[in-house]
Parts: sequence; C-alpha cells; structure tokens
Amino acid sequence: MQREVLKRISVSQRRTFSLRMAPMIDMIFLLLIFFLVAAKWRPEENFLPFQLPTAQAQDSGLAKPEPLIIYIDATQTGCRVQVGQLYTVQIENKEIETGLAVLMEKIEKSLREQKRFATDPIEIVCGPEVKWEHLAKIYNIFFGAGMTDITFTMVEF
Repeated sequence: MQREVLKRISVSQRRTFSLRMAPMIDMIFLLLIFFLVAAKWRPEENFLPFQLPTAQAQDSGLAKPEPLIIYIDATQTGCRVQVGQLYTVQIENKEIETGLAVLMEKIEKSLREQKRFATDPIEIVCGPEVKWEHLAKIYNIFFGAGMTDITFTMVEF
C-alpha cells in the first residue's frame, strides 16, 4: 500500500506544469477578428468644419412657371395632340413615327416661342379613349428630349 502511494506521488511529481497553446491561439484569433470587425475604418462624415446656414423664408420673386398643357384626344385612326393653344398634331396609327417627329418639332418650336426651358413643367390632359400605346410613346418623346417635370391631369368626363 505504501508502495502504491509512493508510486502515485512520484508520477504526479514527474508531470510538469504546461500551458496548452492551441486554445490560447484560438482565443487570440477570435479577439483579433472581433476587433477587426468592430473597428471603424472610414472617417466620420461630420468631420468637415463648416456650418450650414439657417433656413430663412425668402421671397425670391421667381415663381414656378405655368405648365405647358398638352391635350391628347383619340380619333378614329390614331390621336390628336394639341400643344397649348398653338399647335395641333395628328398622329396616325400607320405612320406613328412621323407623327411623333412632327410633334417633337412643334414642342421645340412652342418652347422657343414661349421662351421656356426643357425643365419647365408639362401637364398632359388625356382623353378617355386614347390608347395606352400612344400615350406611352408621347411621354417617351418628351422624356427623351429632357423634359422631366411631366404630370398627368385627371379629368372627369
């Protein structure tokens, strides 16, 4: 019995204290990944030293211009487009591209005569029987020419 106790003591004395390195390395890498993810790499957006002026109610004297009103009505063979009170263009189903080209010329001429810009507002008043195809193509012509302030007016018939 004494022999066994001595044997245990001698075995325990032979074991030396050592650190296990694999878990420590894992913890170091986990901490490194945490700090890399949590770090802010880009500068803050409010670092420029300037102040924006306070908002003030001013009457600039420039009002938004009156919109150019475009009337579109259906016909038996296509549609009729009236540019303001100045020009009327007939767009036929068979020759829709030529009708759209004429419409674009009339729009440009109307803008020049009224000293308008492409950024001025345009209102489209569409009749109830107008085909969607015609309306979409007319809208695309306006938008392609740089007219982006286009609205549709709702009218009850």
